[in-house]
Amino acid sequence: MEYKTAFDIVLGAALTVLGWVARELWGAVKELRADFAKLRAELPREYVLKEDMKEAFEPVHQKLDKIFDKLEEKADKV
Repeated sequence: MEYKTAFDIVLGAALTVLGWVARELWGAVKELRADFAKLRAELPREYVLKEDMKEAFEPVHQKLDKIFDKLEEKADKV
Protein backbone atom coordinates (compact mmCIF):
# COMPACT_ATOMS: atom_id res chain seq x y z
CA MET A 1 0.00 0.00 0.00
CA GLU A 2 1.39 3.34 -0.97
CA TYR A 3 1.59 6.25 1.44
CA LYS A 4 -0.83 8.29 -0.63
CA THR A 5 -3.49 5.58 -0.46
CA ALA A 6 -3.03 5.18 3.30
CA PHE A 7 -3.20 8.95 3.72
CA ASP A 8 -6.40 9.10 1.65
CA ILE A 9 -8.00 6.36 3.77
CA VAL A 10 -7.07 8.08 7.05
CA LEU A 11 -8.22 11.45 5.73
CA GLY A 12 -11.48 9.95 4.51
CA ALA A 13 -12.13 8.31 7.88
CA ALA A 14 -11.31 11.52 9.73
CA LEU A 15 -13.59 13.56 7.50
CA THR A 16 -16.35 10.98 7.92
CA VAL A 17 -16.11 11.23 11.71
CA LEU A 18 -15.94 15.02 11.50
CA GLY A 19 -19.00 15.10 9.27
CA TRP A 20 -20.94 12.85 11.65
CA VAL A 21 -20.02 15.07 14.62
CA ALA A 22 -21.03 18.19 12.69
CA ARG A 23 -24.37 16.61 11.75
CA GLU A 24 -25.06 15.63 15.37
CA LEU A 25 -24.22 19.15 16.54
CA TRP A 26 -26.44 20.68 13.88
CA GLY A 27 -29.33 18.46 14.95
CA ALA A 28 -28.78 19.38 18.60
CA VAL A 29 -28.76 23.09 17.76
CA LYS A 30 -32.00 22.74 15.81
CA GLU A 31 -33.59 20.89 18.73
CA LEU A 32 -32.42 23.55 21.17
CA ARG A 33 -33.87 26.28 18.97
CA ALA A 34 -37.21 24.49 18.90
CA ASP A 35 -37.16 24.01 22.67
CA PHE A 36 -36.25 27.65 23.19
CA ALA A 37 -39.10 28.80 20.95
CA LYS A 38 -41.51 26.57 22.88
CA LEU A 39 -40.21 27.91 26.19
CA ARG A 40 -40.54 31.49 24.98
CA ALA A 41 -44.18 30.83 24.11
CA GLU A 42 -44.99 29.10 27.42
CA LEU A 43 -43.21 31.39 29.88
CA PRO A 44 -45.70 34.27 29.79
CA ARG A 45 -48.51 31.86 30.69
CA GLU A 46 -46.73 30.41 33.71
CA TYR A 47 -44.61 33.21 35.13
CA VAL A 48 -45.08 36.92 35.71
CA LEU A 49 -42.49 39.58 35.02
CA LYS A 50 -40.98 41.28 38.04
CA GLU A 51 -42.17 44.69 36.88
CA ASP A 52 -45.73 43.43 36.47
CA MET A 53 -45.73 42.02 40.00
CA LYS A 54 -44.45 45.31 41.43
CA GLU A 55 -47.18 47.16 39.57
CA ALA A 56 -49.86 44.70 40.73
CA PHE A 57 -48.84 44.94 44.40
CA GLU A 58 -48.46 48.72 44.50
CA PRO A 59 -52.07 49.31 45.68
CA VAL A 60 -51.58 46.70 48.41
CA HIS A 61 -48.42 48.46 49.58
CA GLN A 62 -50.21 51.80 49.62
CA LYS A 63 -53.04 50.36 51.75
CA LEU A 64 -50.57 48.75 54.13
CA ASP A 65 -48.71 52.05 54.48
CA LYS A 66 -52.00 53.75 55.43
CA ILE A 67 -52.73 51.02 57.98
CA PHE A 68 -49.28 51.32 59.52
CA ASP A 69 -49.60 55.10 59.69
CA LYS A 70 -52.92 54.76 61.51
CA LEU A 71 -51.41 52.22 63.90
CA GLU A 72 -48.54 54.56 64.63
CA GLU A 73 -50.98 57.36 65.41
CA LYS A 74 -52.93 55.06 67.75
CA ALA A 75 -49.75 53.94 69.52
CA ASP A 76 -48.77 57.57 70.16
CA LYS A 77 -52.13 58.29 71.86
CA VAL A 78 -51.81 55.48 74.41
